[in-house]
Amino acid sequence: MLTKDLLRVSRVGGGYQPRFADVDDEALAARVIGVYQGHVGQPRAALSDALADLEREAADFKLVRGIAKLLEREGTFETRAPVTPERAREAAFGVAATVGVVSADERNQALSAAADRLDCTPAELEQSLYADRDCEQILTDLSARWEPADLVAQYNLSLAQTALFNATEVRVRSSDPKTVVSAVKRLRLMYEIRRTDEGREVVVTGPDALFRATRRYGTRFARLLRTVAGSAEWTLAATVDDRGTEREMSLTDADVSVPDTEPVTEMTFDSGVEADFATRFQSLDLDWELVREPEPLAAGAHVVIPDFAFDYRHADFRVFFEIMGFWTPEYVEKKLDRLADLEAVEMLVAVDESLGVGEAIEARDHRAIPYSGTVRLKEVRAALRRYEDDLAADAAATLPDELDPDDDVITLAELADRHGVSESALEGKSFPGHELVGRTLVRPAVLKGMADEIEAGIALSEAETVLDEYGLDDASAVLSRLGYRVEWEGLGGGTIREK
Repeated sequence: MLTKDLLRVSRVGGGYQPRFADVDDEALAARVIGVYQGHVGQPRAALSDALADLEREAADFKLVRGIAKLLEREGTFETRAPVTPERAREAAFGVAATVGVVSADERNQALSAAADRLDCTPAELEQSLYADRDCEQILTDLSARWEPADLVAQYNLSLAQTALFNATEVRVRSSDPKTVVSAVKRLRLMYEIRRTDEGREVVVTGPDALFRATRRYGTRFARLLRTVAGSAEWTLAATVDDRGTEREMSLTDADVSVPDTEPVTEMTFDSGVEADFATRFQSLDLDWELVREPEPLAAGAHVVIPDFAFDYRHADFRVFFEIMGFWTPEYVEKKLDRLADLEAVEMLVAVDESLGVGEAIEARDHRAIPYSGTVRLKEVRAALRRYEDDLAADAAATLPDELDPDDDVITLAELADRHGVSESALEGKSFPGHELVGRTLVRPAVLKGMADEIEAGIALSEAETVLDEYGLDDASAVLSRLGYRVEWEGLGGGTIREK
């Protein structure tokens, strides 16, 4: 991004179009690069003088300054002085205040006395006095990433970003709308998605709608452009407040490209509430997989992208999940309208209790889960269990009443996976060829074989070795079935005893 004083726009016809650089300006970009490279090791003042000469030769001094500003950020400027400038000034001014300085000779005497105190020469002291001023700092390195063509592309991106500083609304169509929405949410911008004849359009509302215009909010639009411009195909239209006059700006992928793209969408969550919920939910061992920002949902003429979705692991079934934090009444009303217009989907909505709209959400046929500060997992778990019960009942109806797997030993979890159902779908089924020991089905012959090898008085470790050979790991349940208990001997192990 550039500073506003370097903005170059055309207002022809009442529009607001950035005056981009083109291939003809690559030669100028090369000259600016050359000026910087030629002044490595020299003070900033000399560099500034050389750039000023170039400005006078160029057709537009703002173009030179804009390109130079980008290169300046790539340069390293250091203070080089024999003596720390602060110490030099303290010593020189201290001596001058004592002896009084009104002539050049007295100045030289003061510098000499101060230099003696600092164990340096008067020339070194004088060189150090103001070495930390910007104009005296030395350009020590230029890590320019760009060739002239790349520098022009970076300039055009920065110019367009600066033009968005005063935008009040931005409308984006992109070949990758999900990435755009992720960036919008990550930047904490207000948005909605509309379905138009040309496709889905992400509408980002500017600060005038809710807040006073601030540079901080404007820079979020600018950062969003970097992500938008990383798409293969895109268009962006913006309404800009040009000193009290609304003007329209239009950009396309033909205007702006992104060298060395670094999208702002790497961060998964756009609020602490969402991040906290996701972390806690994923730590549970549930039959639901959490999906971040699933596919868009039709909501009348608009589109909604929920915060999350829950995918049931044992069936093709998805429940969407939205977290409504505190926002303005207008925003909440708009959100409620979108929920009312949603297509037929299962939706859970965690809603901040301070909003007081839980009943309104329920009236729109969605389950409301009130929260304050953090979303309660118990409430979400209870809501999902309703679906699990129905799904388990449906799955159980597809299974025979009797199940007789070929395995001698198989856990209920393994058997459920084999049939593509949850363990709860096996409840009420009979297993004529097996006995249920704990959560494992075991053939009677296996139990008899283990009974012949395990006897009272052997160590628990020996019994566990026998169980391992038969493919059983629930020692407590199996030993209990065989009529044994474990007599523990501290932390070192135990002995098998009859009940």
